[in-house]
Amino acid sequence: MIASNEDLNGGIEPQGPIPNPCLSYWQRTTRAYAHLNANRTESVPKESPYVIIGSGISGALTAFELTDSGISGKDITILEAREAASGASSRNAGHVRPDAFRGFNHYAKLHGPEQALKIIANERVVLDKVDAFVRKNNVQCDFDPTTTFDVCMTPEFAAYEAESFEAFKKAGGDVSHVKFYGSEEVQTRTRVKDAVAAYEWPAGSSHPAKLAQWLLNAAIERGVTLFTHCSVSKVTRNENDTSWDIHTLRGTTTTPTVIHCTNAYASLLLPQLKTHLTPNRAQAHSLIAPPAFSGGKSLGCTFSLRYSLQHFYSLIQREGDGTIILGVSRTNPNLSTETLRGCVTYDEKAYNQEVLDDALSQWKILFPEKDQGIDGRGIHGEGIDNAWSGIIGMTADAVPIIGQVQGMQGQWICAGFGGHGMARIFTCAPGLVKLILGEDWSATGLPECFDAKKLDSKSKPRT
Repeated sequence: MIASNEDLNGGIEPQGPIPNPCLSYWQRTTRAYAHLNANRTESVPKESPYVIIGSGISGALTAFELTDSGISGKDITILEAREAASGASSRNAGHVRPDAFRGFNHYAKLHGPEQALKIIANERVVLDKVDAFVRKNNVQCDFDPTTTFDVCMTPEFAAYEAESFEAFKKAGGDVSHVKFYGSEEVQTRTRVKDAVAAYEWPAGSSHPAKLAQWLLNAAIERGVTLFTHCSVSKVTRNENDTSWDIHTLRGTTTTPTVIHCTNAYASLLLPQLKTHLTPNRAQAHSLIAPPAFSGGKSLGCTFSLRYSLQHFYSLIQREGDGTIILGVSRTNPNLSTETLRGCVTYDEKAYNQEVLDDALSQWKILFPEKDQGIDGRGIHGEGIDNAWSGIIGMTADAVPIIGQVQGMQGQWICAGFGGHGMARIFTCAPGLVKLILGEDWSATGLPECFDAKKLDSKSKPRT
């Protein structure tokens, strides 16, 4: 059985998405999406062969992969509690950023070196799959294949990174795509004042809401039906004992196949996950580029700027409009205890002012350049544009939960991405579809530690 996460979540009771969350930059720029509020007043069908709960990238890609595998779209129903793709898929920081080596020691302690190597190798595969998928299907999601910097802001973290790099390499990990910059060139390469060292490797960024919406469009064009503003209150076993009744605000639908793609909210319908899956609120900000980061001075790479393993800032600059997206780690010594405790929540209706203030003050430390102008609105409109929060699903073993829900034949799950979904979903969702259609775990190509069988099967479902 996986170690309990109860101390971290404080026993917080599972719940569904709140009705009126704040809007992210990604949502503000996709308000004209045709299926944003699809079937918001229609009754759900009495029966459906496949029901997917959650319309984010994992749910939408699962529907797409099912239809690609020969399942008729008319046999698939997607249920979404709010607007289409309104959860973490439309609230993240825009990264498609695989881990190149940093997490190796941590994963090895939890799952062993062999699994740790597979976890990191899988993330590199995901980047290639996203790139190939976008190109093949001409997906207009502003995908930008580039490189990323892991920037070490302290000697202590530089030593941690060096140790992780050597351990990964010694274990047989491939580091041929990773470049290292020491003290003599790191500040020139990264433009980050006081940077101690940095590692660079291939990564990307995207407009995640546009990607999720493209996937939903493709599924709907194939006959899939999407119901928005249709929250699920419970899933119970049907009286025939071979199907499940999914109870919603607009009726009950019966299905032999339930697919949970609700990430941090999965424990509402699967309470046995409560001590393994924890909701955490993260925050990001959009900035209109000031002169020092406009035109030819824009940042062509993405960044993780790290003072320690848990204290960091993420950064991308969008290739198209130059908007800067600045994320803040959930564990941050600059924040008050009250703010840190408040991160364990399902509440994403607003942003936290203390986190915003820290992000803006940190920017001036990281990039103390003339004409950076992001404290407030500059004379031409540059500076802070928007701030938003989103709920991510943290697991006790730091990896996703993929596969059949133990003891509940016909129920499946693809969740627990730890704020790292864009480096995992494009292998996890296709892998889950293979399992649903009867293939063995080996066909998924996923690390064995992702398998939902790892969870204690003795917990009983809520009925």
